[in-house]
Amino acid sequence: MSQKCFCRLVFATALVLATSFPRLIRAAPDPAKDRITILISIDGFPAWLWDDPTLPVPTLRKLAAEGVAARAMKVSNPSITWINHTTLVTGVEPARHGVLFNGLLVRQGPGLPPKIEQWASKQRLVRVPTVYDLAHQAGLTTAQVDWVAVTNAGTFNWQFYEVPNTVDDIPRELVAAGVLSEPQLASFTKGTSITWRDMVWTRAAAHIIKTRKPNLLLFHPLTVDSINHQYGPGTLASFAAYAYADKMVAELLDALTAAGMKDKATILIATDHGFKKVSKVVLPNVALRKVGLVRAAGPTVTGADAWAMAQGGMAFVYVTDPARRGELVPKLKELLGKMEGIERVAEPKDYAALGMPTPDANDGAGELALFAKAGYAFQAGAAGDREIIPSSEVNYLGTHGYLNTDPQLDGVFLAWGRGIQPGAKLGRITNLDVAPTIAKLLGVTLPNPDGRVLEEILKQP
Repeated sequence: MSQKCFCRLVFATALVLATSFPRLIRAAPDPAKDRITILISIDGFPAWLWDDPTLPVPTLRKLAAEGVAARAMKVSNPSITWINHTTLVTGVEPARHGVLFNGLLVRQGPGLPPKIEQWASKQRLVRVPTVYDLAHQAGLTTAQVDWVAVTNAGTFNWQFYEVPNTVDDIPRELVAAGVLSEPQLASFTKGTSITWRDMVWTRAAAHIIKTRKPNLLLFHPLTVDSINHQYGPGTLASFAAYAYADKMVAELLDALTAAGMKDKATILIATDHGFKKVSKVVLPNVALRKVGLVRAAGPTVTGADAWAMAQGGMAFVYVTDPARRGELVPKLKELLGKMEGIERVAEPKDYAALGMPTPDANDGAGELALFAKAGYAFQAGAAGDREIIPSSEVNYLGTHGYLNTDPQLDGVFLAWGRGIQPGAKLGRITNLDVAPTIAKLLGVTLPNPDGRVLEEILKQP
């Protein structure tokens, strides 16, 4: 064969490989050290409210028009804040990442109800790598403001916790800038409104953008969730809270402009869960007290052979002595299954289909899981004679926690900026897809996610 023919053969072979197997020969993307990706989770933002054209969120509408908006985003079970924020940054179901409460559930032993250790370290709570872990390991800079299940994570360069560490750089710099005073920092969550704390967290995120230009920033405002719980989603107060959240997003966009990073920024807007209106509250521990499984002196619980840990639209039920599970679980299932307002009593054999772990795999999972009917929610009190009370008595007119198959639990998802294909079509996605997509934007890879990269919204290189 002549040299000329040989060269033609090599060229033809290379051309076939390039067109047939582009992913095999395309170099892995470099870590995005010159860019910024921001994940904003507006706590408690249902897709059904986004669909209301009168919702006053002009900044978010503009981002959606210039970028991409999903029809809806399915969340994880239980549809609770810390659980789903962890799903957003791991891309795996709670059965794998391990977070089941807004904190770490601790079983205290026979005769004692379990408790929640809220600020447990991230290493004890989260059982899989997160996208911020991988970004940090790849040499990218990372930051978080009011993200959850991140205590002492060790993989954030800069942070402002929900309860701030008074010696961290960012809180100290905000005090120096006059955003908050020393006394306010020292007692940040005591006697202050959630709207004020959201203002401070927003200023913290803007400060980080302008002074640090991180490659990944996680930001989580809380006013919307708080207002929806107290007044109900879709009320006048609720709409005002969404307008406030929209203003916070606008402030971060201004910070990107001031930092000269707006054309290098990708913004993802998501949420942890939707919201449902509540008219009645179910108190399963009152029912347990009436049959002697809970003991109390007034409002003080003195002992418990079984206990329900309420999470809005769902509750895990625990047998405090493992040796009595076989005896008590059937009785609990029968007793609680007859209560007004309970839609479903799930057993551990049902948990895998719900994306939740069993008690044998994770102490946080209960021996039973209760799910409320529409219009009902659970609370944990054991005092009094009433098992059902009007939600107005406890200022609890909206909640979440219900099964993620309920469309009112679906949340929002928007994507805008660098690397995003404007106008791309996106139907009902799952929040499992968010972390793999962020990882792709950052040039890192999540190991074995349950979700997928949303390739259809990304510009092709």
